[in-house]
Amino acid sequence: MPRLGMVLSPHPNQRFADRAEAGRSLAALLVARGFADPVVYALPRGGVPVALPIAQALGAPLDLLLVRKLGVPWQPELGFGAIAEGLEEPLLNQDVIAHAGLTDDMIAPVLTLEKQELARRSAVYLKGRDRQDPKGRIAILVDDGLATGITARAGIAALRKRGVARLVLAIPIAAPESVAEFQGLADEVITAETAPIRFGIGAFYRDFHQISDAEMLEMLMKAT
Repeated sequence: MPRLGMVLSPHPNQRFADRAEAGRSLAALLVARGFADPVVYALPRGGVPVALPIAQALGAPLDLLLVRKLGVPWQPELGFGAIAEGLEEPLLNQDVIAHAGLTDDMIAPVLTLEKQELARRSAVYLKGRDRQDPKGRIAILVDDGLATGITARAGIAALRKRGVARLVLAIPIAAPESVAEFQGLADEVITAETAPIRFGIGAFYRDFHQISDAEMLEMLMKAT
């Protein structure tokens, strides 16, 4: 019986059983690169089960980078921007804003709501956790997929601000055009698979259920 919340995708070429398998595929590639003293950063929630086997394989600490997408009100999956911890201003996609016809009055409540959720997640996820200082180190930023990549872009900006020596974006599945774009933003982009993202990232996973707070906290307890 399918797990509650599981997405049973119609995509004929599913790459991964779940996010953990995707993480193991990426981990093999990252171990082969021989990174010295990296810090693994996961974009919650979906990036955490991908990042956990990576951190374990590398013997590296796992930390979170809190980011929230700002979605068009009538199409929330379409991001017109993102906010991230450590960034004073939201990162906005002016092309999406113009195309959607968004006004400041439309943007303001979305921004307020997502700031509140970012604060909630900070209180729940980071309570009692020792945060990593990535300054002068290799930071490996992990999510469960890369389509338009607005949250990854915000995450990269936040880590750059913290003075990382080298920034590696590690993604299980990414659109080829997104890989090309992010090669100019990260120092290195490592993917397990590239393919056109026509049906969303979930189409590449047999199990793409929404990760709960409880699941995520349990995974964080297993991290190095």
